[in-house]
Amino acid sequence: MRSVVLGGGIAAVLCVPLAISVAASASSDAVITRERPVLASATESIAWPAAGITDTDPATRWSSGAAGSGSQWLQIDLGTAQEIRRVRLHWARAYAKAYRIQLSDDGATWRDLYRTSTGDGGVDDVRGLSATARHLRVLATQRGTPEGYSLWDVQAYGPGRAAPALPSPATAAVPPVAAGLTAGPKKEIALKLVSSAENSTLEWRSEYGYIEDLRDGRGYTAGIVGFCSGTSDLLAVVTEYTRRKPDNVLAGYLPALRAVDGTDSHDGLDPGFPDAWRVAAAGDPVFRKVQEDARDRMYFSPAVRLAEADGLRALGQFAYYDAAVMHGISGLRSIRERVVTHQRTPVQGGDEIAYLTAFLDARAAEMRTEAAHSDTSRVDTAQRVLLDAGNLDLATPLTWSVYGDTYTLSG
Repeated sequence: MRSVVLGGGIAAVLCVPLAISVAASASSDAVITRERPVLASATESIAWPAAGITDTDPATRWSSGAAGSGSQWLQIDLGTAQEIRRVRLHWARAYAKAYRIQLSDDGATWRDLYRTSTGDGGVDDVRGLSATARHLRVLATQRGTPEGYSLWDVQAYGPGRAAPALPSPATAAVPPVAAGLTAGPKKEIALKLVSSAENSTLEWRSEYGYIEDLRDGRGYTAGIVGFCSGTSDLLAVVTEYTRRKPDNVLAGYLPALRAVDGTDSHDGLDPGFPDAWRVAAAGDPVFRKVQEDARDRMYFSPAVRLAEADGLRALGQFAYYDAAVMHGISGLRSIRERVVTHQRTPVQGGDEIAYLTAFLDARAAEMRTEAAHSDTSRVDTAQRVLLDAGNLDLATPLTWSVYGDTYTLSG
């Protein structure tokens, strides 16, 4: 058994070396996690549900299964804000080499109570803690074995009175909060996050008719994710629109769009093209559907597939998608290739938080190479803020800033 004794509160946890000891915590402290509701980001089988870590049966446990190759978590609702002085983890054979014990008041923004990158399984008994919160989470970020993660129990101790027992049902279903971006509600969050940067609004459906020249060398920028006349994607949108509806107000501009592709020229587009774009967006649901399909085909779906293959959760999937919108899929892949030369992805056995930190660093560096994108706030005061809050699943409420404007999603 490894017993870790801390002093000085959370600051000590994060800033000073840990002392290994066998000192006991206050004998009057009670187990405040017993039979409290618990969620898991992934569960291998109903035979090993998340409820196994807080029940009173020593023969039950939770297992993420080998499919849980990236970060996985267990989240316990203590029922009310509770002071926590000690946390005891009993790992099964599949343990975490790197993990964090975290606290939250709202179940979305997390702060580290304890973290380690040298876990060796067995029992970890972390004592000398002093913090208060309603939610406790064990966030496993790096596997110690190929089998994912598994815990026999998680016991938190504190001086308060434990909330009434409210056992979780045995289930292997992924809770909505742990879903990736392919789930409808999470995709909607990602689309609003991108819209805050691309269009300065969360109402992305109001931007089908947006069009202007940003003087960034890409010609006209238009529509829900900024399709550009100089980068082929705006041409692709109008081409597909004309295939679906040949008699449309934009079809006559296809020769000009082909001619200016790859440049910032407006030759053959002015003065009528911007107004024609707005007319199509305002009155034709076919055109709006073409934009949505183009967004998903060119950016959203390939970016999310790549992120899933790398073992990234919803925040990482969004980070890839946002990079694809700005730099294209080839640009996203180029940024990723630079990162994996020195930082492993979760599927490769790396720590997801460390990998995403490196990815965001590389993304910001790439943005600074272009004068039009030198403001990196869509990374630094949005994605990095969510990462620092431990919000790997884009759980609401969310608050972030882009280009000086602050946005909030409450649910």
